[in-house]
Amino acid sequence: MKAAGHSDSLDARSRSLLRSLIAQYIADGQPVGSRTLAKSSGLDVSPATIRNIMSDLEEAGLVAAPHTSAGRVPTAQGYRMFVDSLLEMRPLGEPQVEQLRRELPTGAATPALLGSASALLSQITRFVGVVSVPRHEEFPFRHIDFVTLDAGRILVILVFADGQVQNRVIETQHAYSASELEQTANFLNANYAGMRLDEIRRRLLRDITEEGARLNRLLLAVVDVAQQSFQVPGDSDVLVSGQTNLMGVHELSEIDRLRDLFEAFQRKRDLLQLLERCSRADGVRLFIGEESGFAALDNYSLVTAPYGVGNRVLGVLGVIGPTRMAYERVIPVVATTAQLISGALNRSGATP
Repeated sequence: MKAAGHSDSLDARSRSLLRSLIAQYIADGQPVGSRTLAKSSGLDVSPATIRNIMSDLEEAGLVAAPHTSAGRVPTAQGYRMFVDSLLEMRPLGEPQVEQLRRELPTGAATPALLGSASALLSQITRFVGVVSVPRHEEFPFRHIDFVTLDAGRILVILVFADGQVQNRVIETQHAYSASELEQTANFLNANYAGMRLDEIRRRLLRDITEEGARLNRLLLAVVDVAQQSFQVPGDSDVLVSGQTNLMGVHELSEIDRLRDLFEAFQRKRDLLQLLERCSRADGVRLFIGEESGFAALDNYSLVTAPYGVGNRVLGVLGVIGPTRMAYERVIPVVATTAQLISGALNRSGATP
């Protein structure tokens, strides 16, 4: 989570005051004055000395003075230094981890598991929980069945290794009997179970080429039906829970800011691209304010962590909230939830 900052240029007294100011502001949301800092910092210095240090912190871009107050509030740079250099991060205690574990459904298919994770992150942090949903092709195919609907139309039932079930209706070039469809399903289940959809499509092309002139009625059915059945779906998705929680945060109550963010939740594309960037990094990522490069998040913070199976990252989960969030509480919750989701997926047998 490190980013370049001014921490090396601050002396111990300035760092201590900045830590106290940000902790105080996170706690009550009010600009922090020199008198308050003199009481809360524990330093034996006069209010005048504190005012001088505050002036230096403001010049360094770490705090700012709102128009209506003589106190100071942290800037995005100030929060960044706070998280990177001044915050004591502790992992969740075992009782808290166990509570999270109990809240996540055991043995659930991936969509239910991820939906629960999004809602749980929102519930615990009182902010917005987000989870990117992996495409079906990220999981191995386990089983396929075909049901004839009418001439040339077939219902395809695909079961994936993580428990997801997907139904597709396809149109075929020929009408196939129930017996032919059963033989086709048996052939696909026997030869391709355990592979991801993109691997199956490549393997099918290779097998068809090797068969050459020996293509019989069964293999013709396989080619006709399977090519459509194993089509890779297009777009990813992101689950968002608790958007209305942000309406209770007074510094974010400006309706235009919230409208921009809620519209971004509806479009999802930009948010998905940002989460995709996070999936390429190890461990927890934190974007404060404009650091995300995503205009709708300019006044917010995003904390994310990747989840997956084995060494394969499948997606990212996280929390969106105000820059004035209790980072020492939110970051461990996000990190632990990602670990629990990964553990659940590994136990489900959804191996890559």
